Amino acid sequence: MKTKMHILIVSVFLLFGCDATMVMGGKVMGVSSGRFIYQDGYLSTQYKADIDQVWQASEKTVTELKGSKIEKNRKIASGSIKAVIADEKVTILVEYVEKDVTHVSVMCGVGGSNIASRMIQDKIAANIVMP
Repeated sequence: MKTKMHILIVSVFLLFGCDATMVMGGKVMGVSSGRFIYQDGYLSTQYKADIDQVWQASEKTVTELKGSKIEKNRKIASGSIKAVIADEKVTILVEYVEKDVTHVSVMCGVGGSNIASRMIQDKIAANIVMP
């Protein structure tokens, strides 16, 4: 019964397309305009682009925002970029989903800042160069 109620609540928020946040099983989860998901401090979305394009866009975003103390860890199907931007720790996680679909999660600060993460996501989207 509890699970059905959670599904119903999430469905209602998705249908109305508004910003919504809820706590499920000790995890904070929210939806912003149906495109972004906010969970445990990370703002996540998927881009219709190859992982290499998204990785390059993420690197460019960190450079444009004058990131310092940059730590990059790239593997074949995933990667992470950690940096300090405007005195806040920023973590960008990039993950291959399928051909031309890449998942990106961004956390700003210790507990996550939805507004700062959204700004970084928007900048990544703008920096994705299609071939």
